[in-house]
Amino acid sequence: MSTETNRRSFIKSSAFSIVSAAAVRGSQANSAITVGLVGCGNRGLYVSGVFAKNENARVSAYNDIYEDRFQAAAQKYSGAKRHNTLDALLNDKSIDAVLIATPAFLHPEHFERAVAAKKHIFLEKPAGVDAAGCLRVMKAAKAADPTKRISMDYQQRYGREYRKVQQLVRSGELGRVLQIRAAWMGSGPPIKKGHPKDQERIRNWFFYRELSGDILIEQDCHNIDVVNWFMGTHPVRVSGSGSRMSRTDIGDIYDSLACTFQFEDGTIFSYAANQFGRGTGWSDVSETFVCEKGTVNVGRKGYSIFREGKPVEEAKTDYDITQDNVNQFVEGVRTGKIENAAIWGAESSLVAVMALTACTSGQPMTWEKVNQV
Repeated sequence: MSTETNRRSFIKSSAFSIVSAAAVRGSQANSAITVGLVGCGNRGLYVSGVFAKNENARVSAYNDIYEDRFQAAAQKYSGAKRHNTLDALLNDKSIDAVLIATPAFLHPEHFERAVAAKKHIFLEKPAGVDAAGCLRVMKAAKAADPTKRISMDYQQRYGREYRKVQQLVRSGELGRVLQIRAAWMGSGPPIKKGHPKDQERIRNWFFYRELSGDILIEQDCHNIDVVNWFMGTHPVRVSGSGSRMSRTDIGDIYDSLACTFQFEDGTIFSYAANQFGRGTGWSDVSETFVCEKGTVNVGRKGYSIFREGKPVEEAKTDYDITQDNVNQFVEGVRTGKIENAAIWGAESSLVAVMALTACTSGQPMTWEKVNQV
């Protein structure tokens, strides 16, 4: 059996499974789960805040490397314990689950350590910033305790409207998918200032390709994951290019790019992204699936379904679907509904690595080659 066949088989088998609540928690299913925050930056404090709003979860500990981030966490979670090292947090037996929200290049190491500590894990995307990192996460996920829930912050897979439309496309009611278009066009994150010079790269890690994986891996993996999910597989070939049109004051990542992916059955997936700043006044973060009997456009703001050239159904999403992901994670931990999302999450991250390699090399890249690490 080939390596690829093994991987695909494992991904399919890593969907939801049910184990007893006692096996999962070692305690009563009706008690609140305790969450340890690893990385108290903007995203970490935001997502942990979503956890804190769930009546069945409590942020009980936190860890970082900078004092100002410790203080921000202490102010937000006054009753939580400060752990000065990651080992101290992971060895805290009172913590049920960890939220890993550290810079992207640290995700493989921190994920491996959380798996070894036998915690439930909620991992921010991407799995890694290069092929080696993504494959490390896959390997660690395969060795994880099967009673522990592992989720990644690919929110679309958990959003109500996204799930409804994905089921429609996968059902075949609209016929075969003929072509895919997706985009993430909008503003980028602000540049952090006021820190010591020797902290620059970590404080502004997003803007450095070695630390973030560029916008393709750190941000655009969301669109790629949606396409993988809807198609039930990954692209096998990609070409692309990127440039720096307006971001000239920091880092080395692209601010605009375009890629063309191809699936094994010949389906073409056209992708474009930009981060031209906060003053353009226009954005598009969505995926469009053109099918034989209709078209679906879906994004974080809702969806539209077209049949025979006319819109026949639409729905608006008026909340952050991160809530759906967090709430399903909490409920899964409490009730024993287990998933191992790091498998398909790492696969989507690896497709993004494949695309970035094509952009930076100027040569087409294949799934086979990106796996030869």
